[in-house]
Amino acid sequence: MGFEDDFVAYYRARADHLRTTAYLLCGDWHQAQDLAQMTFTKLYRAWRRIERHESLDQYARRVLLRAYLDERRRPWRREVPAEIIDPTMVAPDGHSPDERVMLRAALARLPRRQRVVLVLRFWADLPVDQVADLMGCAAGTVKSQTSDGLANLRRVLGRAADDLRHIPGGRT
Repeated sequence: MGFEDDFVAYYRARADHLRTTAYLLCGDWHQAQDLAQMTFTKLYRAWRRIERHESLDQYARRVLLRAYLDERRRPWRREVPAEIIDPTMVAPDGHSPDERVMLRAALARLPRRQRVVLVLRFWADLPVDQVADLMGCAAGTVKSQTSDGLANLRRVLGRAADDLRHIPGGRT
């Protein structure tokens, strides 16, 4: 099996997960696709130089995170994208589409670093030290950003749930 076959196998196995991670970071499926494409392009260029293929997921997440942060710095990315909901995204058991939409909207309202920490800690299920390494900060910063992010997420979700209750036909 040549290096291209190895790369194609990795792409097939991880593309959907990486694209979903990108979506949770940026909140836009089109931008998430672009970020995943940039990530895999950079991975392909470095594929022959990567010595430890067992740590590819961590390397890919680092490339994705850097691509996301770089894209956020570009002026044309400051516009607010329209809400796009992918109907093919599978819901975790017991969660309604309304709850998923509310959670994604709440994540989008968090400061960027808090959103990144929450996605990496709870979606990608990474330990504090690995998130700190990916973000280039101290473990204590990850912990405080996680705490602040969860508090802000609870506040935003509480307000969104209250708003939904006051809408005619909204849940109680």
